[in-house]
Parts: sequence; structure tokens; C-alpha cells
Amino acid sequence: MAKLIVTWVKSGIGHPRDQRRTLQALGFHRLNQTVEHDDSPAIRGMIMKVRHLVTVEESGEAE
Repeated sequence: MAKLIVTWVKSGIGHPRDQRRTLQALGFHRLNQTVEHDDSPAIRGMIMKVRHLVTVEESGEAE
């Protein structure tokens, strides 16, 4: 399964609470942190909600 590498690049301050909570649900704790997730429709939807706050890279490697 493909992996998504997501990096939090812009602060959630001043954005709606649901977007800040989505950042938490993705596993972020601090700005410029990078997390790795399996590529799934649920994760893609979460990323689309905060796409203006994060950057995404696709990794073709499977474990």
C-alpha cells in the first residue's frame, strides 16, 4: 500500500476549530512536523480539509 508523507507547514491559529482538530487527528503536535499515513480515502479527505496548511508527498514504498 502506498504511503503519504504529510508535513504541517502553516499554523492553524485563526482557522476554524474543526480544521485545527483535523490537524490533531492526523497526528500533528507542532509546526513543521512530518507524519506518515497509509493512503486511504479517509486520510485523503482529512488532508483535503486542511490542504492549505500542509504539504503532501507520495511514497510508493510499501512495508
